[in-house]
Amino acid sequence: MITSAKPRTRRQVVKGLSIVAALSLTLAACGSGDPEPADPNGKITLSVTVWNLAKTPEFKALFDAFQQANPNITVKPVDILADDYPEKVTTMLAGGDKTDVITMKNVTDYSRYSSRGQLADLTDLAKSPENAKLAGLDAFNVGNAYYALPYRQDFWLLYYNKTLLDKAGVELPDPLTWDEYAKLAKRLTQGEGGEKVYGAYHHTWRSVVQAVSAAQTGGDQLGGDYTFFTEQYNLAKGLQDAGAVLDFGTAKSQQADYRTQFESGKTALMPMGTWYISGILEAKAKGASDIAWGLAPMPQRTGATGTTTFGSPTAFAVNKRAEHADAAKKFVQFAASQAGAEAITKAGVVPALQSPEITKAYFGLKGMPSDERSKKAFEPDKVALEMPVSENTSDIDTILNEEHELIMVGDKSVADGIRSMNERVKNEVLN
Repeated sequence: MITSAKPRTRRQVVKGLSIVAALSLTLAACGSGDPEPADPNGKITLSVTVWNLAKTPEFKALFDAFQQANPNITVKPVDILADDYPEKVTTMLAGGDKTDVITMKNVTDYSRYSSRGQLADLTDLAKSPENAKLAGLDAFNVGNAYYALPYRQDFWLLYYNKTLLDKAGVELPDPLTWDEYAKLAKRLTQGEGGEKVYGAYHHTWRSVVQAVSAAQTGGDQLGGDYTFFTEQYNLAKGLQDAGAVLDFGTAKSQQADYRTQFESGKTALMPMGTWYISGILEAKAKGASDIAWGLAPMPQRTGATGTTTFGSPTAFAVNKRAEHADAAKKFVQFAASQAGAEAITKAGVVPALQSPEITKAYFGLKGMPSDERSKKAFEPDKVALEMPVSENTSDIDTILNEEHELIMVGDKSVADGIRSMNERVKNEVLN
């Protein structure tokens, strides 16, 4: 894989060393690197990396179902903070860690690990008849080989707070354009200081601007020309300047939680992935939130026909150094199977294995909105991959994210930031 020519700063080196030090205790808990002694009763403890276990109910649902089907195997989660997950897993794999199953949070990380030879080959599973039609499977094709198997397929749509819209006398247009979305966000913004309710919330991920631009314009995030980002950046910056969204700098420095923003009624509109549905259902079931909520299709560019959004599969991979490789493959296959799909559907997660029965069960969940708009949101005409996979994906993703942050905090204008993306990707990666 081509690596970026940009040298690491002292701060990055120190941060990397601190991560290694911090992980030493975690790795010690997972095993010193020596094989575990064989259990005379045939019991196996299977380690699986996850993020924010307490707030991600799909993991527990899947682990419980797998353990029930395989009573000789106990799943041991290796829980990592969501924001730290990519960097810590990268450090773990580079250090020779033997955690059995590695959850692929996105295809960008997958491209990095697979190109480095850190994942076991799962082509036999991927090409089996029962897995051939898994949604998102193509994203894990690397030279006709597969090193992960998707168990869920998410895409982005619009969450909205029904109570806040009703109070403002607002009805969402159908379909909703980005221009209409911006006007609504400004109109729905109320209050000041700690009591302020924002018309919309845009999380800090670059995909909020860049991936939707690529999906709805047909732009290529690996191509080196990012002028197609311009319109979406102007919209995002315009809403921020108008005070209609929480500003990027504050959201970044305070590590804003999009769940808290929406569930506490601090925002009326929020573009976000389908994975969040399970979080709302859980919060409502526990009485932690009382919001009345609904779903709508992702806003579209003016003049667009149909609904285009973006998404990404989530997958499980087997560490090439796995302590229990056979049990790990068994878990990966279970997660992608009908039994795995049924388990995570009950937790409000969209599985990679899709069928009319699964969809019906999904909308039959307690607390799930059942109005026609919400159901329509689950039927986009096109779901583009959040970030294409290639040997350059990881390096380009790093550059685009760095420039995204500089634009959003105001250190660079939209034009200057996009110009820098073009130059850096061409000079540091493509050339």
